[in-house]
Amino acid sequence: MIIQLYKTINPEDLQSIFNTLESNQYSVTQVKTQFENYLVCIGKHDVDIRIIGHLKGVKDIHRVSDNYKLVSRKWKTENTKINLGDDVIIGNGNPSLMAGPCSIESEEQVSKIVSHLVKNNIKIMRGGAYKPRSSPYAFRGLGIDGLKMMHEQCKPYNIKIITEVMQASQIQDMIQYVDVFQVGARNSQNYNLLDALGEIDKPVMIKRGISGTIEELLNSAEYIFSKGNEKLLLCERGIRTFETIYRNTFDINAIQILKDKSHLPVIADPSHGIGIREYVPKLALASLMAGADGIIYEVHEKPEEALSDGQQTLNFIESEKLVQKTQLIKALL
Repeated sequence: MIIQLYKTINPEDLQSIFNTLESNQYSVTQVKTQFENYLVCIGKHDVDIRIIGHLKGVKDIHRVSDNYKLVSRKWKTENTKINLGDDVIIGNGNPSLMAGPCSIESEEQVSKIVSHLVKNNIKIMRGGAYKPRSSPYAFRGLGIDGLKMMHEQCKPYNIKIITEVMQASQIQDMIQYVDVFQVGARNSQNYNLLDALGEIDKPVMIKRGISGTIEELLNSAEYIFSKGNEKLLLCERGIRTFETIYRNTFDINAIQILKDKSHLPVIADPSHGIGIREYVPKLALASLMAGADGIIYEVHEKPEEALSDGQQTLNFIESEKLVQKTQLIKALL
């Protein structure tokens, strides 16, 4: 059960609500976010919600049977929108495009990619400053210097930045240069990191774990929401299965399931989803038709020279063609 409280509730009325809930054998967790004040209530027995709904300070009350309460669509039927400023809004019915390299490599590389984004009216740049790699000998990013480089070149064009954070200790150094923090697949159940991201006022996109279920992804989002941050996005990026002919099994089914189960925006990552450049555009378009609120994909001037993930990265010509085709899909939608 979720109870929405008025922000102006006084301590006496709040204590009265707690007493009523506890007398009905509910455990109660108070959650204050950027926007609202909630009580998340867990109990073994149902109670007549009219008893609680009539108490002073209660704005609304909802029954939610899912383990993930706050990210569930069972209490919030209206889609959540994430406003990044400068008229860049994710989840407003107009699919968002996020594009950029797997890794930030140099000022020249960033400059050329920013020019490509501006030319194609792409408002959000992805780019890895800290890179979790399977091999300890692979390129692992330029760190905070790479992020500053990206921020410096994106800011004049009001291009927003989404980049991965790998540990809680990085957040404060990164926060002034980041518009959306990305939680990668390997960290989707790093609960210390999720807790820390719940305490900031910046959007967070959570990628589905390498072998994660849909419910595990939703529960990861619940961790962040329950700590006070409801600016959340979910990302389907493929899961590891027995198939070896492509990188991951891109679960396009998950897009609509997530849209039905949660009010949060859903982003598709076809680059990681299949890992083969020539198929990325088709999966991107299929994702939009399946209901995704946006796509995030990798682009590089010369993918064959990229320091990481070149095999799944589009070149500028391929990226421009994809952008043109997304306009057709937007018109259909």
